[in-house]
Amino acid sequence: MGAILQSLGRTVIAGIVLLVIFIIIAGLGTGTWIRAGDHAWWAFFFRWLHVLSGVMWIGLLWYFNFVQTPSMPKIPDEQKPAVSKVIAPTALFWFRWAAMATIVTGLILGWMNGYLGAALSLQKGYHAIGLGMWLGAIMWFNVWFIIWPNQKKALGIVQVAPEAKAAAARMAGLTSRFNTLLSIPMLYAMVAQQNGGL
Repeated sequence: MGAILQSLGRTVIAGIVLLVIFIIIAGLGTGTWIRAGDHAWWAFFFRWLHVLSGVMWIGLLWYFNFVQTPSMPKIPDEQKPAVSKVIAPTALFWFRWAAMATIVTGLILGWMNGYLGAALSLQKGYHAIGLGMWLGAIMWFNVWFIIWPNQKKALGIVQVAPEAKAAAARMAGLTSRFNTLLSIPMLYAMVAQQNGGL
């Protein structure tokens, strides 16, 4: 077990294997099996991918805002490069690609279930999911077109003058904080659509 848990790749593979075992056990116990040709199963599968991606995205957003940013002033200056040169670039890689996976799987899911246009145009009966989708789209835009370009400057991936570096760090931080603000109603709206909360 130690060999599995000491490698992230092996841990993820083991998680997938465990999922397959659960599916087989459930199938044996209920006599109901996944029908890969069934539209409902694929819609469920894309919902699962959407939730999985969203957990990664919002989890990292909250990590940055609840853990990393408030902790930086407490870290001695000689140790800060470990965060800015190693941890932050890796976290930002997963952060932005999780945002991309979340929006892509969300759009596919809306299309597969036939509510994409109704939700995006905020038609009656689709207000909650539509609001969640628009908030998610704004957050995705912020990640790719404001946070990431400014973080590249702030982290020294793109070389700029010290004043521009400070301004970029501030802009990235404030936009990340704005996304944290939006994440609360976005998550509520996403869950509210199918659970009558809006």
